[in-house]
Amino acid sequence: MSATTPGFKHLLRLSDDTGLFEHARRAVALRHHGYCTDDVARGLVIASREPLPTHRLIRLVECYLAFVTHAQDRSGAFRNRLSFDRRWSDRPGVGDWWGRAMWGLGTAAARNSVPWIRKEALHAFALGAEQRSPHPRAMAFAGLGAAEVLRASPDSTVAAALLTDAVEAIGTPSENASWPWPQPHLTYANAALAELIIAGGDLRGDRQLLSSGLRMLEWLCDIQTRNGRLSVVPVAGWRQGAPRPHYDQQPIEVAALADACATAGLVTGDPSWQEKVRRSVAWFQGANDAGVPMWDPATGGGYDGLTEHGPNLNQGAESTIALISTMQHAGRLS
Repeated sequence: MSATTPGFKHLLRLSDDTGLFEHARRAVALRHHGYCTDDVARGLVIASREPLPTHRLIRLVECYLAFVTHAQDRSGAFRNRLSFDRRWSDRPGVGDWWGRAMWGLGTAAARNSVPWIRKEALHAFALGAEQRSPHPRAMAFAGLGAAEVLRASPDSTVAAALLTDAVEAIGTPSENASWPWPQPHLTYANAALAELIIAGGDLRGDRQLLSSGLRMLEWLCDIQTRNGRLSVVPVAGWRQGAPRPHYDQQPIEVAALADACATAGLVTGDPSWQEKVRRSVAWFQGANDAGVPMWDPATGGGYDGLTEHGPNLNQGAESTIALISTMQHAGRLS
């Protein structure tokens, strides 16, 4: 691991032969908090994106895939929380974790370098695609998994139907130029909604839909940029017409923005989107409101949030995955 590239070192540290621990105190996994499908699925996404995985990374994907498929029931829904003593504490459902699981499975089915992993992931994806969620973000995450499958297998009717329903679940962006968003508030992983609309427009050949998604993302980038650096909507969210808070900023917002801008650049060929991806990379490197790096080069872990007093030095799964995901885009840019 270099001083500029986090790699998967900390993710391996947070993982065991069951899954991925959700929380950490600084760089030490807090085992008593257990595991969640939400984070394991995120890990499956970024590990499956690696074009030349090491043996250890392939083993990690195998572990994450086994966890996600174990969480799935016969209806295609997923449990989310598994305690350290290997007991599920919830029933199968279609909350955000279902969407994340579908994203992870779709990415593994489309991109993983190991044929049997792709096959098993696609099987679980098809079962999960029988479900729909009433939550727009869950549908957006699932739709991103469907988009991955469609890019690899354009004739997949299962993925096409899920993508169409995800687009409809997000809704039509407002015509208000000052707030061109489908909802009156921004919460978390906001850019994932814009990315889904962009992917839907591209894969369905719908130029109007694509234009709407690009407009959403352009606005989101503009309002989250101050003095040439990213200042993302904090964990408390932001409602239309209300004062804009600035802390605590979460790495997931930065990673979602990098994902969406990378997709926009791929779809349009416009190099200006690459510069927006670089802003996300720079946020982790210190070009943020506090002027501090948001990861620890000694461990490879991403810090859990940016507060008005500086970084939250805990290095949990979500923030570390956000770091790795963003730096994967940095590697492609270079």
